Amino acid sequence: MITLAHISDIHLSPMPDVGWRDLLGKRLTGYLNWKLRRHDELNSETLTSLVAHLRAQNPDFIAVTGDLVNLALPFEIDRAAQWLQALGGSDRVAACPGNHDAYVPGALESAQKSWGEYLQGETLDDAAFPFVRRVGELAIISCSSAVPTRPFLAVGRFDEKQAERLGRILRLMGEAGYFRTVLIHHPPNPELQHPSFGLKGHKLFRQVIAEHGAELILHGHTHRSSIHSIPGKDKEVPVVGVAAASAAQGGTLDDPARYNLFRIERTGDGNWSCTMREYGFQRLGSDIVMRLQMRIC
Repeated sequence: MITLAHISDIHLSPMPDVGWRDLLGKRLTGYLNWKLRRHDELNSETLTSLVAHLRAQNPDFIAVTGDLVNLALPFEIDRAAQWLQALGGSDRVAACPGNHDAYVPGALESAQKSWGEYLQGETLDDAAFPFVRRVGELAIISCSSAVPTRPFLAVGRFDEKQAERLGRILRLMGEAGYFRTVLIHHPPNPELQHPSFGLKGHKLFRQVIAEHGAELILHGHTHRSSIHSIPGKDKEVPVVGVAAASAAQGGTLDDPARYNLFRIERTGDGNWSCTMREYGFQRLGSDIVMRLQMRIC
């Protein structure tokens, strides 16, 4: 059995002291949004408690589906590198980037340099994404939907070149018998698309999954716990989102902070069994509890 933990939308806080020169362009609107709406909704104390609970589960691998930072300032990117190192070694932790990690042009490239092996793995060519991490019979396939956008937009993008590489990886990992788990920050299912914060290329992503199949898709971005599915090659593929890991209990915008833990194993007939447990805060009460347990495949 392999245990895989899923955490997302870290949004490390507090916001560093910034000067007005740091807030040119989109960073200004993001900073004002943080000060006016988000600084009480996302906090480091909640994140610290949730991560401590997750680490006590001793998962075999931890998947982080993006948005480690807020404005992608250099200080934030360096602090996120330190947070990843504290979460676990790069042999047991991998991330895919979110829209906040690519908040302005050049930010994602800075994150790739700073976060190093946490954003790296086996690839088909010189392209950084998708990359693959293999843990036993589990293959974690990290895609990128992170692109800089105009103010007031939080859309992602999945293009044809990445789709072609993802298809080849899914085929190779499927032929080798791996449990294929795809990471992408923006949700690919049609239920969660929106012109200002959806995934451009979501239909293309679903076409790749329908052609080649996968066992599980994990995403963040919505700050909500959710379970959907999209068509796969032979059966429906679960698409699981998780609440923001730093979302405070008393917040009004998001679900309280949570993470998911998946227990993956072969059954006697050679098929896969995957059981999901969701842990996190409730609206009421101060404890982290198991909120849900269900078999998803």
